[in-house]
Amino acid sequence: MPHRVFIDGGHGTTGLEIHERLHGRTDFEQILLDDAARKDDDARRDALAAADFAILCLPDDEARKAVALAADTGTRIIDASTAHRIDPDWVFGFAEMEAGQRERIASARHVSNPGCYALTFIALVRPLVRAGLIVADARISVNATSGYSGGGKAMIAEFENGGARTAFRNYALPLAHKHLPEMRERTGLSHAPLFSPSVANAYRGMLVEIPLWSVDGGAARDTLTSAYDGSRLISVLSDTETEAMGVLPLERCAGTDRLDIIVFENSANGQIRLVGAIDNLGKGAAGSAVQNLNLMAGANELVGLRL
Repeated sequence: MPHRVFIDGGHGTTGLEIHERLHGRTDFEQILLDDAARKDDDARRDALAAADFAILCLPDDEARKAVALAADTGTRIIDASTAHRIDPDWVFGFAEMEAGQRERIASARHVSNPGCYALTFIALVRPLVRAGLIVADARISVNATSGYSGGGKAMIAEFENGGARTAFRNYALPLAHKHLPEMRERTGLSHAPLFSPSVANAYRGMLVEIPLWSVDGGAARDTLTSAYDGSRLISVLSDTETEAMGVLPLERCAGTDRLDIIVFENSANGQIRLVGAIDNLGKGAAGSAVQNLNLMAGANELVGLRL
């Protein structure tokens, strides 16, 4: 019997991509609501109760409501909102984060899907904090650029209908981006980073960059390579590959579920640039949700992913 899956909020950008990833799979059967029912709490409650797994692609308050609606069921939930990402009762859905994380996800009832910026930041920083190459009380800045699909349907329409009138813009200027709590909590840092996100006139893709002083680039690369050794989704470029790189496009990993990590170094002045390239809709959203669903359902975690 296939597992029954309900995507609550399945008409949003992430939900539609997850639906596409699951379409045609024989191990999952999707529960679908028509337009009249998808915002009706009774219909949602029934769908949640009938599902083995629910994936929440909702604003935070609606995600909390969905969890409450499913409280008396045995439905296992993956929440793609920010509502539960630092909740100690939820397992953080970044399978490669540390040893044993896959097993924790596989056995969990409640899994919080990471944010795209946050997952990339955590992948870059957590191993270096664990190894002592970055001290826990370090003050870190991070610059990042995403494709406009990360802003959902309204931003997609703005850029594709000519309303944006720009090729690039910064946002979250008051320094209170919603990913900051998980970026601090899941890296072991004492302070949230100074985060400067931006959006470019490209549909998908993302670059996250962390400039650092007085961190040995070779040691950082070796630590990150060891942390993700054997991963099919996360790759750390060698120093030879990095030296041959002239430019790094936003779309490097667009259309895939990969995360490529590059360590640029100028040993003469003691500077390095940690960079993660990812697809904001892939490993940064829908890809991670499908990977987590696979783990929870006992399937091969790479089925439905784009390598």
